Amino acid sequence: MSFFDDLPEPPEQARQPQPLRPGWAGPPSDELPGVVPGGFLHTSPRMVVALKLVEVYSTGCLLDLVWSIRRMDESDQEWREIVEESYNHPRSSLDPRTGLQLGVSFADGRKAVAALHGPAAFEDTDDVTGPVLTTLGGGGGSNNGDYVQFAGRYWLWPLPLEGDTTLVARWEALGLPESSLELSGVQLGDALGRVRNYWSG
Repeated sequence: MSFFDDLPEPPEQARQPQPLRPGWAGPPSDELPGVVPGGFLHTSPRMVVALKLVEVYSTGCLLDLVWSIRRMDESDQEWREIVEESYNHPRSSLDPRTGLQLGVSFADGRKAVAALHGPAAFEDTDDVTGPVLTTLGGGGGSNNGDYVQFAGRYWLWPLPLEGDTTLVARWEALGLPESSLELSGVQLGDALGRVRNYWSG
């Protein structure tokens, strides 16, 4: 007989219903997304900003962004400052004018600017109509004496299917002028048809 054989069984725990996660809070946790290939927002001999891909879910889409900067004739100190800025540390969503500015414009004229916090921090969440563009964090990066590269992920809700959506970026500290890329509503709709739920069979 083992020492552990006569230990009492732990009591059964009542299963608590999980609260419904609002669509603007992030992608569903039980879906395999459809994918739309990305494109370039900005290219120059010094800097590239690209949308690698769009992950399309039933409620919205995840924008996978990457930015890369090549060292030109900067001094060591100037290069260190560029590398530090390129991390794009999360700023307060109350001041979206610093770091990488990212926004979207829907075909119907509605706009949203990427923020660190979702609507729950500032308004009655029962009345959120969108669009909402939320920073979901970075995807890692690398740097050396020749270049620096980092990535970020942004959740856009609701999924814009009516017409094309314009993705707009600007990063004044790194010399990125206002630049844009069109997201095709037709392509997003096609990708929506490829979304698969984990438990639907």
